[in-house]
Amino acid sequence: MISYKMKAMPEHTFEGMPLMRRVRNVHFVGIGGAGMCGIAEVMHNQGYKITGSDLLANHATERLQGLGIKVHVGHSAEFVSHVDAIVVSTAIPASNAEVQAARNARIPVVSRAEMLGELLRARYGIAVAGSHGKTTTTSLIVSIFNEAGWDPTYVIGGLLRSEGRHAKLGGSRYLIAEADESDASFLYLNPLVAVVCNIDRDHLSTYDHDYNRLLQSFQEFVHRLPFYGLAVVCSDDYGVQQILNELARPVITYGLNKEADYRALDIRYEETRCKFRVVRPDDQATLDIETCLPGIENVRNALGAIAIASDEGVPDRYIVDGLQNYEGIHRRFDTAALALNDHKFVLLDDYGHHPTELVHMVTTSRELFPERRIFMVFQPHRFTRTRDLFHDFVEVLGRVDHLVVVDTYAASEEPIIGAHASDLKAAIEHKGIVPTMFASTTQEALDYVLENIQENDVLIVQGAGSVDQVSTQLRQLAQ
Repeated sequence: MISYKMKAMPEHTFEGMPLMRRVRNVHFVGIGGAGMCGIAEVMHNQGYKITGSDLLANHATERLQGLGIKVHVGHSAEFVSHVDAIVVSTAIPASNAEVQAARNARIPVVSRAEMLGELLRARYGIAVAGSHGKTTTTSLIVSIFNEAGWDPTYVIGGLLRSEGRHAKLGGSRYLIAEADESDASFLYLNPLVAVVCNIDRDHLSTYDHDYNRLLQSFQEFVHRLPFYGLAVVCSDDYGVQQILNELARPVITYGLNKEADYRALDIRYEETRCKFRVVRPDDQATLDIETCLPGIENVRNALGAIAIASDEGVPDRYIVDGLQNYEGIHRRFDTAALALNDHKFVLLDDYGHHPTELVHMVTTSRELFPERRIFMVFQPHRFTRTRDLFHDFVEVLGRVDHLVVVDTYAASEEPIIGAHASDLKAAIEHKGIVPTMFASTTQEALDYVLENIQENDVLIVQGAGSVDQVSTQLRQLAQ
């Protein structure tokens, strides 16, 4: 068993990746993105000279500037004149001035995932993949390792509340990171341990609208492990079940089914906290777990983290305490009790933007707050997702009691006929079940909420785009 007390590595000294010794100055195009800012911070703390650019300033760019990283607002060829490599996010087009200038100067242009792959190559990499839950699962593993004093490096797609950041350079051999299937870039990664939370029908345009190709990509992700690596997979999930027998690597399973190696029993809620017991293999002791994360899917996310920690040899008390002390990720089932206009209500703020995630959100809300009115403000994210999953969206959005559909967050996509937020609103309204309103802006949605919120409502603000402005302003108004 490895020691659980590690000496922290000093920050801001050069501790770069040995195979990248010719690279010292790295520029990030789109540095404010959730997947980019964390890698930039880790490399900065390794001693690389990091610069970056983004169209708009945000919380992430402000944090990076506070660390001493130069961040430009806007894009210009001048920003890459003295760099050794540039890193680009998938949102950056090939026509970007900095990308073109780098290519003309024969400066390497690498993807975010490729750079993350280099970070993983230099450490004991644990990569967490899945259509849903990977941010939460990654952060739960980090919380347990931190509780044990193992001081991992981590790169997370969400803001870890306990530390107020997406990433950290730790002092141990571990690097814990999300693996992104949305653009198939997780196939750049070569971890020693791979987690697959689930495989759902999302980002199918990346896979020629072929679900089997999506399944094959997850299988290939697992097979990028060395023969002595480990795959930790949720055997409850239908998609995982499709590839499970094809995985030619050591496998540990987790879930609620009786065949899973790590199983949860006696699941119960106390207000918004969740308690359950975990049965583990090989005569390991049963664990009594408590987390701040309600819902069956979050039980599964916790099981994945427990399986990883148990296999790595984290002492049981740190597993239990790490989960109990976990404070969550920004906009993952954030809960607040608010009062406005003489009405008390519960605000639930969540990043989920796929029908499966909405099902989990509505179902859990009904379990936690029975007999209360569920009022949802939802913003579709991407026209392609709305088109591909249109009927699924209509079905799940029809389960709430009152609905506002905010104009689509395009994420650089061109509009698609029949896949607009207003089309969703019309289809739901046609069913005649749920009072539905279309809001062209988040301000219009906020005004409607303020006029229509009722005592004891459960207000869900749902989506990955700009809809979080509604919950932010509600909190400010309630102060």
